[in-house]
Formats: sequence, C-alpha cells, structure tokens
Amino acid sequence: MRIGVIGLGMASAPHAQSLLDLGDRVQVMAAYSPTPTRRQTFASRWGMPVTDTLDGIFEDPLIEAVLVLTPPNTHRHLVEQAAARGKHVLLEKPLDVSLENAEVLVNACEKAGVTLGVVLQHRFRPVSIAMSQIVAEGRLGHIVGASARLSNWRPQSYYDEPGRGTRARDGGGVLLTQGIHTLDLLISVAGLPVEAIAYAVTTPVHRMETEDLVAGAIRYENGAIGTVGATTCAYPGTPDAIEVIGTNGMARIEGATLIAKFHDGSDIEMDDGAVGGGAGADPMAFSHMHHRAVIEDFVDAVENGRSPKVSGREALKVHRLIEAMLRSAATGRREQV
Repeated sequence: MRIGVIGLGMASAPHAQSLLDLGDRVQVMAAYSPTPTRRQTFASRWGMPVTDTLDGIFEDPLIEAVLVLTPPNTHRHLVEQAAARGKHVLLEKPLDVSLENAEVLVNACEKAGVTLGVVLQHRFRPVSIAMSQIVAEGRLGHIVGASARLSNWRPQSYYDEPGRGTRARDGGGVLLTQGIHTLDLLISVAGLPVEAIAYAVTTPVHRMETEDLVAGAIRYENGAIGTVGATTCAYPGTPDAIEVIGTNGMARIEGATLIAKFHDGSDIEMDDGAVGGGAGADPMAFSHMHHRAVIEDFVDAVENGRSPKVSGREALKVHRLIEAMLRSAATGRREQV
C-alpha cells in the first residue's frame, strides 16, 4: 500500500517506527508538515521522503491512503479532502473537536466509499483481546458493573505548548485527549452506556482552558452501572484500568496486566510485558507495537474490503459518551448517550 503521512509532530514517532516495521506491506510516498524543521527532522530520523505541499499527497494518483496525525481541529477538512480524492484514511484519535464534525467526516468517507480507520490502539493489546473474549463467551455471566479509570500526570509545561488543552485546537481536555483510549476500550468490552452523569473541573494543578479532572457514573441498557474517573493531575501517573463485574466473576485490566477470577475457582492471568502506557510526564513513553497492529489491521481491511477493527462508525461511540459526560457536567443533569 502506497501512503502519504500528514502531520509530523509528537504523534508521528510510533507510527513511523511501525511503518518501517511493515516495510514489506507499506511504502511511504511522501510525508507532509508545514514546518520545515519538522520535515527535515523526520526525513533525517526515519529516511522517508517529505513534501512541503499537501497537494503533493492529495493529487498523487499513486497514493492510495493517507495517515493523518495532525491536531484534532484539522481532521474534518483533511479527511473530506482525502475522501473526495478516493483515498482511504487512517486517522489519529480523536475524530475531531466536536461530535458534529466527527459525524460529518465519517459520513463523508462512507459516501465516497473509502475506508476510514481510527487510531485507538488499546483495543489491540493482547490483554484487551483476551478480556473481550471472556465477556463475549459469557464467562462472567450477567454483567452488573463496568468501570474505567485513567490517572495520568501531565506537568504544566505540557499545557504550555500553544493550543494544547484548548477547545479550539483539541476540542476538550482529559476526556477527549487522554481518556478516550480507556473509554473506547471499556466500550469495546462492555458496550456503549445509555446514560451518564458527571462532574468535570479544571483544578489548581494546571493553568488550562479545559477539564483536567472528571468523575462520573454510567448506566448500561441491561441495568449494569459503573464509574468513570479521568485526570492528568495524578502525579506521577499510574496505569489506566477497566473492570467488568458479572454474576459469575470479575475481570480487570490494569496497565498491561489482566486478572480474571471466577466463582467456580478458576482464574486467568496474563501480562503484555513492559510496553508502557504514557501515564507519566512523557506522554510518548510506550511501545509502538500496538500502533503497528492498528496500521496492519487497516492495510488488511483495505485489501480485503472489510471494516477496520476501529472504523469511523465504531469510533463515534466513544465520542458520544464523552459528549454526554461533558454535557452532564455543564447541565448538572443525567444525560442520554
């Protein structure tokens, strides 16, 4: 697959390493950034060709797909351009800064008949796949509770970067930027909640526009309930966690570890190894292996005419949950997801 890369900032490193790993399946034809120093640094580090114009990517008939790694407020416009030219799109999360824009870009890809995949790589962890299988097979019995927790640390210097943590560029704070991964994983395992109530605040820990601490409760269609906690104030940062409780047992992922215990006395324990999670001051302190799995799945999806594991339509679910939680924090009421 011949691809173009759009955006060469902090998020590009795990993708670039993954593309090198997949060199027998993927060829980078051009990588674009409007910043000359970023283009030079990227080309020097990764040995991939760069371009100083977007048209060099969008107008090249040999480029079949684009990997979009730019800030969220640019996503709708770039995806619409790619779709209009018949190019498949692999898009870094979140879909966009608003649910409305997210829906527009998903619809644009569907209308154009191009594949849209979204980089929500936590679904590709071996422990995540195992937990989804445990729930799908009914080993936990009737699900009564499903919860998520993200306790990250970001120093003030992180939010001092221009645009970071603002509504205009990022669309939100801890939920849309960091918590989206953990919430998407929860949804992939337990399904999309139907109702949410939440508090969202900006604490004295940070000077920023959007929320850095959220506490909420969720309810599922089958009556199960759960809690959601997300913050970037938790120094020095701890692994994210999801927990599912059923009538026959409990399963929990914390970081790279899965523990499931059942009423019949059996249990499951597994560990992905020291892959890192970016919970601390360095948000990029993690292995690229799950990004590689996302890209490989996307290539397979295009080649075989199927949907990626995380399609645009699938990624809309976590946006709906985040939007409902923030709406609840603003209104003080329970909100439908």
